[in-house]
Amino acid sequence: MADPMQQASDWWSTAIIDIRPGVIRPRGRPIQDLIGHISFPQMIWLMLRGELPDAAQAGLLEAALVASVDHGPQAPSIAIARMAVTCGQGLNGAMASAINVLDDVHGGAGEQCLALYRRVLQLQHGRTLEAAVDAALDEQIRQHGRIVPGFGHRFHPVDPRAVRLLALIDAAQAAGTVTGEHAAVARAVEAALQRRTGKALPMNIDGATAALFGELGFEPALARGLFILSRSVGILAHAWEESTQGRRIKGPMPPSIPYTYTGPREPDGPTK
Repeated sequence: MADPMQQASDWWSTAIIDIRPGVIRPRGRPIQDLIGHISFPQMIWLMLRGELPDAAQAGLLEAALVASVDHGPQAPSIAIARMAVTCGQGLNGAMASAINVLDDVHGGAGEQCLALYRRVLQLQHGRTLEAAVDAALDEQIRQHGRIVPGFGHRFHPVDPRAVRLLALIDAAQAAGTVTGEHAAVARAVEAALQRRTGKALPMNIDGATAALFGELGFEPALARGLFILSRSVGILAHAWEESTQGRRIKGPMPPSIPYTYTGPREPDGPTK
């Protein structure tokens, strides 16, 4: 019969951290040797990957995290955090409420886009890059509809964040830090969308961070997780700012702006 104590210990077996009295070892490394010696992006990498990145890799990861921090109170997650505060929630509740809506439509585009890039790379064997992109786009549209994640933006004709991140990827490729294959796929998808639609659909922040995370070897699901880590900073900042303004029960629009009622209208008077 198995030892019950060993069964209990094995129940939460993990390679991520070793905790014992007086000992804290993330990925086997003493925490006191990490504090003050590595950056937060390096710590993220260590926890997710089990090893420390080099300075160039950590710099790219940090750039992506900085780029996605905030996009203003019109972003639903940010608005939800601010409204939650005015309903009496503390920072933890406001942040949890906001993070919970970072799902497939608002927050999931980076994961979906990286999955598309990976599919292009799978299909490229025996095909040109352009042919592989077309085949992957046909699959994407057939399975998920005409909106291709990572391209086009409702506010920005050209997303300045994407431009900067692509430039950093190009520099990292020239230095031998990354291969550049995901960035090449991203640009090929952008060109294919313009060819198919007849209009420019520039890469947005999700398309660019997907390329960057792909270059660094992160899996698509982690692209969403890393975006959530980044956006949490903006969520915290907005929740804190709202908490200092003293407003109560803040709705999605000012009370002076009515909503549109579309239901039936019965005449006033007693109900018969």
